Amino acid sequence: MMSNSVMRSSLSAGRAAAFLAIAIAVMVAVASGPVQAQFPGQPPPTIPVVQPKVQNVSDYIEVPGNAAAVAQVKLVARVVGFLEQIHFADGALVRKGDLLFTIQQDQYKAQLQQAQAQLQLQQAALLFAKTETARYTALLKRDAATQVDVDHWNFERASAEANILAAQAQVAIAQLNLSYTEVRAPFDGQMGKHLIDPGNVVGSGSQDAILADIVQLDPIYVVANISTQQALQIRANLDQRRLTLSDLHKVPVDVAVGDQTGYPLHGTIEYVAPAIDQATGTLYVRGILRNPDRTLLPGMFVRIHLPMGKSIQNALLVPDRALQADQGGRYLLVVNPDNVVEQRYVQLGDLVGGLRVITAGLKPDDRVVVGELWRASPGTRVVPQPTTIGG
Repeated sequence: MMSNSVMRSSLSAGRAAAFLAIAIAVMVAVASGPVQAQFPGQPPPTIPVVQPKVQNVSDYIEVPGNAAAVAQVKLVARVVGFLEQIHFADGALVRKGDLLFTIQQDQYKAQLQQAQAQLQLQQAALLFAKTETARYTALLKRDAATQVDVDHWNFERASAEANILAAQAQVAIAQLNLSYTEVRAPFDGQMGKHLIDPGNVVGSGSQDAILADIVQLDPIYVVANISTQQALQIRANLDQRRLTLSDLHKVPVDVAVGDQTGYPLHGTIEYVAPAIDQATGTLYVRGILRNPDRTLLPGMFVRIHLPMGKSIQNALLVPDRALQADQGGRYLLVVNPDNVVEQRYVQLGDLVGGLRVITAGLKPDDRVVVGELWRASPGTRVVPQPTTIGG
């Protein structure tokens, strides 16, 4: 009869042989075909796929920059007087022409009345001189007056005409000074805080006459400095062709701030400096864009997307969300002709909207997995479901 120790040895040997057989079976299965993610008898999962979008795209660079106000004005008192009233709240949004400050008006209204009275006086003098000139001219024809009398009234008429011009100028000056007692917004913008309280004398040379600041926020500038090498590359891409001002204003500029995905703010180039700054070795570039929601504020740091002047013909684009990464780099999951998922390492280009340019590792007829990524592991057989590039 077999001993217990011999029986235990036989059982251990049997288990080891069974485990070895299972391992060999698994290795043979992997070598001969894909490993199914589902249980035996379960149909392959349906996976959404897209073919790359083919289009021409421009090569871009990203440079750091800042937002800057298109206009920022210090409002000053242009006439002397007591500041009577402030018509805005600090920080308020105002429209062009809105009344902001009122300065004492009494003396300027009186000066206007005085100038208008002087004008009326000179108009009366001109009328009298014309009448006397006509009278003495008629008397001269009857030898009842002398030529000296006629010449005198001709002089009086010409003098009255000149005095009318001077009086009209005084009226215009008085009207202008009266208008300066109302300080109005020069453009649509946002007010800063008021710097002088009502009751103070403003407009005199003995004190600062700045009443407040106003800043234009829509549109707004974005400014950046690109390196000499980048400037030379852009010129080379343009085949040394210099853009006209009208061409320059059509060049797009895309902007992002903070942790925004992509570049959601769009504008155009507004100005490029004519020379390289020798102190920094950079070229100053300025763009302009709409800012109706005041997303950008002057001084804010931004990321600016500038075209390099070169287009990539027939570039392949895929949804950026389809990309994954591991220690080997960035990759896509692609369904091969046998409907088996493959891992494909790719090289990336720029982000165009929500699509990523793939510069290497992908073909136009490839089927890229864009959904159910957790079910589409490499080697898995799937049922590809074609969808649109935006799906």
